[in-house]
Amino acid sequence: MNLIRSLVPCACSALLITGCATRFDLQGHRGARGLAPENTLSAFSTALEVGVTTLELDVGITRDGVMVISHDRYLNADVARDAKGKHLSERGPTIASITFSDLQQYDVGQLKPGSNYAKSFPDQKSVDGERVPTLKSLFALAERRGARDIRFNIETKISPNAASETLAPEPFVRALIAEIRAAGLTSRATIQSFDWRTLQIAQREAPEIVTVYLTSQQGAGDTVQVGKPGASSWLAGFDVDNYEGSVPKLVKAAGGTVWSPNYKDVTEALVRESHALGLKIVPWTVNDAPDWTRLLDWKVDGIITDYPDRLRAVMAARGMTLPPSYPAK
Repeated sequence: MNLIRSLVPCACSALLITGCATRFDLQGHRGARGLAPENTLSAFSTALEVGVTTLELDVGITRDGVMVISHDRYLNADVARDAKGKHLSERGPTIASITFSDLQQYDVGQLKPGSNYAKSFPDQKSVDGERVPTLKSLFALAERRGARDIRFNIETKISPNAASETLAPEPFVRALIAEIRAAGLTSRATIQSFDWRTLQIAQREAPEIVTVYLTSQQGAGDTVQVGKPGASSWLAGFDVDNYEGSVPKLVKAAGGTVWSPNYKDVTEALVRESHALGLKIVPWTVNDAPDWTRLLDWKVDGIITDYPDRLRAVMAARGMTLPPSYPAK
């Protein structure tokens, strides 16, 4: 994302710092999941060619300590194929239980034909031979493309309800912070999570890295639990009912500057409330034109989408400033 070429002398240290003029944040979800296999270098390359502000992605850590890009804490049978080229018949091993070398035996470049997942993304182009990439390899890809303004919105795939499937929050977050710092990307990375324990750790140990507070209030996936006894296990001990049932107030109290809710939970009033509290609001994962139009009318600060090319077209039609593209050289 070519953010700040036109914004210096603002010299923001991060995209979503309150009070600094920024462009609209067009985020490619898992790279560009609607167009290429999720969280692969092909997906991120596609997003760079389309032109996004931010690459959204997820990370896990292998048994031998390699930070890799994967949405699931385990190998997903709808995505992973074995050495014989067959999709797994059931959920595979957790990322944390196998070495990076073992992980590289799986091909993640094609959705399982006939699966609900494949039916949901009919335009996704398979790329045989794709492997689960390292976070370092993504940073290197952006550097090779000359995308020195592109941002990285990195989700920690940790669950308070599946402690045995990943590293504990503190070593996980420390490892991620170390990767970001080693790459010199603290001003261009954000750490996001539904598990707010990781965000509290990040804020304490790396205050220079912006944190993004993910939430959903949809059905069984409700991480907030308004009106229910006690605090949600996802919220690091914070209880939304102590903040008048207001998620923006809750995020503010937790020390956040960015709230990233399920787009179905967003109302115009919540956008106004967030902005009044000094929060940026970036809904996920929005894939349809009527929803883009509504959210843009409400002046959200960014949108996470599987189809950054389509959202760009909507933005262009509205006369919005578009981020640059970084095609393969």
